[in-house]
Amino acid sequence: MSTPKIILASSSQTRKDLMDRLRIDYHSVVPDIDESPRGENHADELAKRLAFEKARFIAEQNPDAIVIGSDQVAWREGAPDIFIGKPLCNEKAVKQLQANSDKIVYFSTALSVQQQSTGYEQTLVEHYKVKFRKLSLPEIERYVEVEQPLHCAGSFKCESLGISLFEEMIGQDQTTLMGMPMIKLCGILRDLKILVP
Repeated sequence: MSTPKIILASSSQTRKDLMDRLRIDYHSVVPDIDESPRGENHADELAKRLAFEKARFIAEQNPDAIVIGSDQVAWREGAPDIFIGKPLCNEKAVKQLQANSDKIVYFSTALSVQQQSTGYEQTLVEHYKVKFRKLSLPEIERYVEVEQPLHCAGSFKCESLGISLFEEMIGQDQTTLMGMPMIKLCGILRDLKILVP
């Protein structure tokens, strides 16, 4: 029996880098879905729906493939209904980091793995949180200028210079913070008889 094709339903370079760690053959296909909130009251709900829809969109076109969708929504402590999006410009990144200063920011990272031909579907949400240290405006401006984290929810890259912004990182799997919970994904792939490692 041949190994099914594996597709990552994402355009994210960070998620591709995470997949590359596994040293398995996969393809990356961008899912064309609307990522706008639809009245969700909690970051978990939004992340879960988007991960599911990304995977489903690609799985419907590739029924025999194992399709992996993931999405992440950030939120500040006490406000899981106020979603922190991607800043997309320097000014918004600076404002986000000013708002994050001295606060705990949570990350709801959803994973959906689907294979239409077998009816397999598993969708879950993992959590990670970071405590930002008190940040000065010059520090924030310098960080944004150097790292340009404009396509990152929360305006930082933890795998790079963003680590300098934190007082503490709390969670079971750091890849959850990076945008795809790899420990959970590896377990699902093994259940699907994909050899990892």
